[in-house]
Amino acid sequence: MTKRYVVLISGRGSNMEAILAVDLPGRCAAVISNRPHAAGLAFAAGRGVPTTVVDHKQHADRAAFDAALAAEIDRYEPDLVILAGFMRVLGDDFVRRYEGRMLNIHPSLLPSFPGLKTHEAALAAGVRVHGATVHFVTPSLDAGPIVVQAAVPVLAGDTPETLAARVLEQEHVIYPQAVCWFLEGRLRLTDGRVRLDGEKAAAGVLRVPTE
Repeated sequence: MTKRYVVLISGRGSNMEAILAVDLPGRCAAVISNRPHAAGLAFAAGRGVPTTVVDHKQHADRAAFDAALAAEIDRYEPDLVILAGFMRVLGDDFVRRYEGRMLNIHPSLLPSFPGLKTHEAALAAGVRVHGATVHFVTPSLDAGPIVVQAAVPVLAGDTPETLAARVLEQEHVIYPQAVCWFLEGRLRLTDGRVRLDGEKAAAGVLRVPTE
């Protein structure tokens, strides 16, 4: 049977756009946003993907929002939940509900620079290599098992904006690839460890899959 996935966004969702642009071995069942006016909703609708909103402002607390969001996700019975610029911290119970089938992408080479303003932090630290990480989501923020990483050089004269742009280009390569691996049945989480079958390196991208 064709596997189904749901994408969660809060804004434009450029990684969602990159995923939807690829011919994946699965179907996007829905794009869900916590913000009614997220630009990515129009893009998804234009691609014929069902869209819906679970507005966090309409719920009394995180637990209530998480419950409403989970109920909406479960309506689509997805095999995979994809966070693509979803700017809400999800509670532990929510994360455990989708354990082993929820992916996120973070704009740094984790475990370095978790959280926000990663490009500013990388420049302040003086690192020479920066990048992006696709990982399974766990209750610990930005600390889930790593699936794949892409590295870019930090250049003299870089600003957070120029560095972010180069990192984003690589995000748009490695995130669809990770999603593809999962939908093909090659990527899974077993006893807290990433398992990836039949990996081949992609030209132009430094990728470091976990065993």
